[in-house]
This record gives sequence, C-alpha cells and structure tokens, in this order.
Amino acid sequence: MTPHPTGLVESRLLGDGHGRFGGRVRETDRVKARHRALTRSYSESLAFRLRPGNAGSNTAVDHIEVLGEAIAQLPARYRRNLLITCDGAGATLDLVRHISTLNAAPGRRVHYSVGFDLDTRARTAIGQLSDTDWDQVLDHRGRPRDPDDAGVAELTGLLRRSAGGDRLANWPADMRIICRRERPSSGAQLSLMEEVDGWRYQLVATNTPTGQAQFLEARHRPHARVEDRIRTGKNTGVGHLPSKSFALNQAWCLTATIACDLLCWLRLLCLDGPLARAEPKTLRYRLLHTAARLVRGQRKRKIKIPKTWPWARELEACFLTIFALPPPA
Repeated sequence: MTPHPTGLVESRLLGDGHGRFGGRVRETDRVKARHRALTRSYSESLAFRLRPGNAGSNTAVDHIEVLGEAIAQLPARYRRNLLITCDGAGATLDLVRHISTLNAAPGRRVHYSVGFDLDTRARTAIGQLSDTDWDQVLDHRGRPRDPDDAGVAELTGLLRRSAGGDRLANWPADMRIICRRERPSSGAQLSLMEEVDGWRYQLVATNTPTGQAQFLEARHRPHARVEDRIRTGKNTGVGHLPSKSFALNQAWCLTATIACDLLCWLRLLCLDGPLARAEPKTLRYRLLHTAARLVRGQRKRKIKIPKTWPWARELEACFLTIFALPPPA
C-alpha cells in the first residue's frame, strides 16, 4: 500500500470591514480571518477551521487539532499509512514531534514531508558542498534535468555530525534534510547568499528513512497542488465571507467546503476529458449554469437542453453517468 497523501496549507484572508474578503482589500483590526485546511490527492477538503484574527500564525495547537480532524475523515483502512505534506509556514517543531509520535504507534506508518527554514545553519552546510555533491533533479516525467539548471543534495550528515556538533538537536532524531537548488526565475526574491552564488535554495524535512534525495524531493514537489485547491476554494465561496459575525462566517465556510467536495466528486465520477480537470469557474459556466428545463411526461423525467449550447453533449453524458451510479451502501 502506498502512502495516502494529505497536505496541510495555510492561507490568510484580509477583510475591508464590510465582510468582503479576497482580492486587493484593506486589512483592519475589526474583520480579519485566517483559515487552515487540509486536502488530499482527490482535491477533497478533509478539514477546515476558521480562526479569529488574533490567532497566532504558527500556533502548533491549531495545526495538531486540524490534522487530527483531517485524519479522522479518512477511511479507517487508510489511516495506518499516511504521508503528510506541509509548507514551511506550518512546519512547526511541535507538529513534527506530533507526527513522529503517530509514526511510533504500533501498526502505523505516518511520514511527513515539510518545508524547512533556510537559516544560518543550513546556509553553512550548503557552503560546505562541492559541485560534485549535487545530484540531478527529476522532472515531472521522471527524467533528470540539466545539472546547470537544478540540483538536489542531502544535508543531514552535515547538520547532524559536522564539526560544530548536532545542529538539529531539538528536532526528532530520524529527521532528514533535503536541499534543492535551481536557477532563480525572473523577479524571484532572493536572500543575500542566493544573490551571490546565483542559486535559489529550498529545504525539505522528512522522516522517511529510505529513498534517495532525488525521490524525496520529487515526492514533496506535488504539494504545490494544494495551493491550487485553496485558490479554487476561494472562487467557490471561501474567499468572500458574508458577515461580521464569526459564527455566520463559520457556517458559510462549512457550506463552501461542502460545495468544493461536491465539485471534486463530480469531476471524479461523472466527467472525463478536459472537464475532469476543469476548475470551478469553468464548470459553473459550462455545466452548472446552463439554461435547461426539467419536464415530466409519460411517467418519465426529461431534461431539455438547448441544442445550440456548446457543451450540451457533455452535460447529457454527466446526467446519464449520475443516474447510472449505484446507490451508496
């Protein structure tokens, strides 16, 4: 059984004092909300929590609670073999320790792959690497990239057993640090070190004991799709909270996440081709907002779709697939 991926992401929504969220808005002290959500590889939302504006950005208690809520949403048979990915904003020490505790439970394998801070100790370790220490990075097809464009190396030995002693003493002993470097894109924000040597560096921490640095770095890279789920979630209603009342906004977020899940399973079960990968805005225009009529006659229900609608066939196929689905057990 392969690990069942989940992802922890953070997004911050700013309000203008009138319940309008998202876009270019003015942050105020009266109306501010942050949400944390976990999604899995199906793009389904597992857990969502709306927090007050005075909540800390790296509150590990919230991380741990929302992670527990997300794991509880998984079928029991998948909870024993998990891969939890997280960006650097949510990769706190307490969260990593909590996941390590879950991994130590008998009969469970819970691995993490989280972003790690490029701090002074990491910069020192990177400076000790030579050009021959860097391996080639694998692209999305599994083919090695040009070493002059990107590279990957493991820093665990330099950080754990270098002349300066163990620089990761507070972190779990089984944690590994993987470093990726690539040529920066136009407009990228670089540190002073990165501007000097012309590389952009990203660190990944994981407790997976086996696997080369190439594989572990490539495994973490798809975490970027979680950001897409947050973006499409905002387009489905999460990005526009309707009220100054926290309780009403919580109910709104719950409704919006249900809508995200319904769209997810619509794409997974009923659509194919480009529509199976379409974003909510496209689905609304092509299918959900189609002008159609449901009529009854001859003991049958019929849906009348305009023949001139470009996606009439796709909508018809979607309805036929829905009717052919077996009832839930």
